[in-house]
Amino acid sequence: MTQEPTSLLPAWARTPTTRRPKSRRHQLPISSGAMEEADDHRPHSSTGRPFLSGLCAAALRRKPLGAHTSTAASGEGLVRQLGVLELVLLGIGASIGAGIFVVTGTVARDAGPGVTISFVLAGAACVLNALCYAELASRFPAVVGGAYMYTYAAFNEITAFLVFTQLMVDYHIGAASIARSLASYFIQFLELIPFLKGHIPNWIGHGEEFFGGVISINILAPILLILLTAILCYGVKESSAVNTFMTTLKIVIVIVVVFAGVFEVDVSNWSPFMPNGFKSVVTGATVVFFAYVGFDAVANSAEEAKRPQRDLPIGILGSLLACVLLYVAVCLVITGMVPYTLLGEDAPLAEAFAAKGLEFVTVLISIGAVVGLTTTLLVGLYVQSRLYLGLGRDGLLPSIFARVHPTRHTPLHSQIWVGCVAAVMAGLFNVHMLSHILSVGTLTGYSVVSACVITLRWNDKGTSRRSLGSMSIWQEGVLCLVIVALCGFIVGLCYRFNYAIAFMVVAFLIAVAASFALQFRQVYVDPPGFSCPGVPLVPVISVFFNMVLFAQLHEEAWYRFVILSLVAVGIYAGYGQYNTVPSSSDHSSVGYHGVPFEAP
Repeated sequence: MTQEPTSLLPAWARTPTTRRPKSRRHQLPISSGAMEEADDHRPHSSTGRPFLSGLCAAALRRKPLGAHTSTAASGEGLVRQLGVLELVLLGIGASIGAGIFVVTGTVARDAGPGVTISFVLAGAACVLNALCYAELASRFPAVVGGAYMYTYAAFNEITAFLVFTQLMVDYHIGAASIARSLASYFIQFLELIPFLKGHIPNWIGHGEEFFGGVISINILAPILLILLTAILCYGVKESSAVNTFMTTLKIVIVIVVVFAGVFEVDVSNWSPFMPNGFKSVVTGATVVFFAYVGFDAVANSAEEAKRPQRDLPIGILGSLLACVLLYVAVCLVITGMVPYTLLGEDAPLAEAFAAKGLEFVTVLISIGAVVGLTTTLLVGLYVQSRLYLGLGRDGLLPSIFARVHPTRHTPLHSQIWVGCVAAVMAGLFNVHMLSHILSVGTLTGYSVVSACVITLRWNDKGTSRRSLGSMSIWQEGVLCLVIVALCGFIVGLCYRFNYAIAFMVVAFLIAVAASFALQFRQVYVDPPGFSCPGVPLVPVISVFFNMVLFAQLHEEAWYRFVILSLVAVGIYAGYGQYNTVPSSSDHSSVGYHGVPFEAP
């Protein structure tokens, strides 16, 4: 149980005698009537205190989960019908897309056969993140929200809202970009028919640019998004069945491709294994790291898992390990079949098999790419709607996002909104041009989730150590986490721009000192359910490495992070702080009880 320092709590949370009656919104399934009644119980910071002090008090609120847990566990609203196999396939479906057939060759042009090590290193880094996600998914097994919900409980309201906005931009741009790629692949299949080849206008599937490329019309991409949105609105059981079928097909295709390529491998192509040195392998790891992104989708299905405390950690770690094995196998095959210098950058795997005369395999690769894109897009849309559902329940977004269809048991309004945003972006803009500002939200979410594992393990009452100056022990720990993150970013900048190694060493040593403070000045308690090993070391390494990767992003991605954060603060200041639903449970602790281990 985590204890929050009293000094960080707003006044309305420290005076239980003046607290308003419990809102039915936390006791009954989400419905329009309950939401209208809950609106009357929201705190209005504009009365009785200045705007700035009210904003600060609201921003520092933390969320106990007891009320939402009981709602989610009631068996109403979203329905628990995803087993461990569906969760594993959900994570694989979100991670493995067309990238497995493209990224491998692109990185191999620089790293050579050492691209295999790049995928292993990236996979190891993702395992650290996955362990953190697995612990929190086990501790918060009955509520949707993922990284946003964990941040809300571990840190505060404004930080949770910032994490949500950064993740949402990644998801929205990513969904639109994948939809356009899928439309382009679909048109390529149609053009295999002789009388259609060369007769399909670009504006249908490939994109027709206007006004100097500012507008790029694509008709097929929004249609595909509408179809997938309809499947997700119909029901989670049906959408899970579609994902299970297509992900299984994708895995089978990858395995067939690997076995077909094994007989064409020439081991002499693996020498030299790292032709450009180990640094190129590390650089490749920063690129392929994002090929594993997607296992966090499992955490966002917490409210629909049959046995969340057991199945969510298995789904997160199982899907990630399966992706690692598939990626490594593909890398070994492709670099063994063809010298790495001859690999293409657009479709390296297909070109390698075509060079060996295995045309039937190239057809399978094309099918696998289309299926991979479809499942990635399907799961991405699914995750977005569950995040909107979580914020709608908390009042940080309009209550319409919190409504669940009474018979389909899906967040219908959230799902339609997500589909419409992606459809507009995919139909009107060349979102591929925005790819260099992606991954900011992912790295931000991963870093904060790792930090959440540490803060939620602290037991402030269990320590007799004095705080430093006016800071509490809790604030001191948060400061140490911030120092680790900043040092990781500095090390990443030094590595990227080839600064003097002395700067890297100094930053690394400061991070080590902060880690020692986290280890020896804090008292940690064992959580219920799955436990991340090596706390605080494993989460600290995860935060540090994520920030090293953050420093490798394009400079425009950093600008996007700052600008979007300012916009999010403005939205929160104007809407979120006044509409947040106050919790009826004690704000000084985080509740984990009442979560069913078995499906209701």
